Amino acid sequence: MMSPLRGELRINEPLMRYTSWRVGGPTDRYYKPADGDDLAEFMHRLPTEESILWIGLGSNLLVRDGGFRGTTVSIHGVLDTVRRIDDTRVFVEAGVHCARLAKLAASWGLAGAEFFAGIPGTMGGALAMNAGAWGGETWSVVRSVNVIGRDGTTRTLDADAFEIGYRSVTPPEPHLWFVAAELELQPDADGGAAERIRTMIAERKAKQPVGKLSCGSVFRNPAGDHAARLIEAAGLKGLRIGDAEVSTKHANFIINRGHALAADIETLIGKVRDTVRRRFSVELIPEVRIIGEAA
Repeated sequence: MMSPLRGELRINEPLMRYTSWRVGGPTDRYYKPADGDDLAEFMHRLPTEESILWIGLGSNLLVRDGGFRGTTVSIHGVLDTVRRIDDTRVFVEAGVHCARLAKLAASWGLAGAEFFAGIPGTMGGALAMNAGAWGGETWSVVRSVNVIGRDGTTRTLDADAFEIGYRSVTPPEPHLWFVAAELELQPDADGGAAERIRTMIAERKAKQPVGKLSCGSVFRNPAGDHAARLIEAAGLKGLRIGDAEVSTKHANFIINRGHALAADIETLIGKVRDTVRRRFSVELIPEVRIIGEAA
């Protein structure tokens, strides 16, 4: 006999409520599980052909105006455990905000997680794309991960089971989603981890459009260069399409000024790519994930 589902199910739920750009059409089904066991039961019941979108804070994600045909699973605020395992190892679930992890690790006298303070998303997203900031990358501190499959079965895999690249992670098989990770950090020998986090946050506020509706960095940095430098050199700061704008503070951010459509943002992304390609013969690769159907 199947256990009753205990989470929250919504039909035709607008995803603009859950993305940091505040754009995007509806998903056929939206499910916020009650806990990990409820999530496993829900996954087990889904048809094998069902398209699934996992979201945390909805950063690094552009949902088109026509929405997502399938089921969206929200894990932020559900898989939210962080605990210290021993002197250097930390267990963190996928729904934990990366900045929270950074601050907790520093409070425990651990170093190596400070860069997470600059990632505007959850650990699940950071694991899925090898997110990074200030020279640090997620998988440089990952020892193992807990994953869940389409059938709701969870298991633990070592980090070396995955192919890791710059802002890319290839799993050993398809249809695996991250639910937790074990991280290997180091003792904060000089006691400076908390101060380094404060310095990084202050620098982020000074250089990035913090508080504006954005997804974080839009493009990966090309080898040996910075996307923001190329975009600014192409004269694209302040370029607007509809209510979407290339930030005048940091050129690798696109801002929703309040009433942008997903189509405005996607068109602006294309315009930036075309201009940089034409001016500098450099192909900018989006870091943001674009999904769903046009209106």
